[in-house]
Amino acid sequence: MQATLAVDEHHWWYRGRRAIIAAELARLRLDPGARILDAGCGSGRTLLELAALGEVAGIELNEDAAALARARGPFDVRVGRLEQLPFEDGAFDLITCLDVIEHTPDDGVTMRELRRVAKPGAWLLVTVPAYPLLWSQHDEANHHYRRYVRGTLRAAALAGGWRVERMTSFNGLLLAPAAAFRLSRRRRPLQSGYEPDVNVGPAWLNGALEWPLRLEARWLTRGRTLPAGLSLLAVLQNPSLDGRAALP
Repeated sequence: MQATLAVDEHHWWYRGRRAIIAAELARLRLDPGARILDAGCGSGRTLLELAALGEVAGIELNEDAAALARARGPFDVRVGRLEQLPFEDGAFDLITCLDVIEHTPDDGVTMRELRRVAKPGAWLLVTVPAYPLLWSQHDEANHHYRRYVRGTLRAAALAGGWRVERMTSFNGLLLAPAAAFRLSRRRRPLQSGYEPDVNVGPAWLNGALEWPLRLEARWLTRGRTLPAGLSLLAVLQNPSLDGRAALP
């Protein structure tokens, strides 16, 4: 349990992604007291960030992770699947779904269910792993169904009834070395029992790997986008009755 909390708190990937998410959320207009759902909340670290924006809930498939999330604060964290969310229609002003929909068999179904619990005009912020060409044992060990390009992420969003407001890559500075490493390993036979490395590692290395993501977050804060990266981010909106768009 403590190992999981340490990874979520200190690992460069999670820290850097939180900076990216914060940059995007800062650009959205949310009313005070907004209702927010973290769909696939894991151990709940993101709930702490979202709590500054409104009333926060979480949904998580793994019961142990959900227990960790509940222990972080007075959050409404439920156990369930994204395809069958235990929330009423039109409940939330903002939904975050961070590296989750690639774990679901039908991302269109997932997107439609997320829209069901979104208010008209509500936002959905999604991140996913990019480039099917980079499929590796890492994806298999993490039970991914797919990696994405912009077209396939856009298609999933539209199939769910969402309007695509913004899309960008991130984690771009590590794309070339990561791609070279993963492609080189394709020549090797698949390893049985492979597990992804999620060790925190030494502080100096964590800081060095996190630094590029923080630079990217500053770039995204200005409303700019990045052309390539190991991950994709989309800001989607549930079309409201009056058709307004709320991005500045």
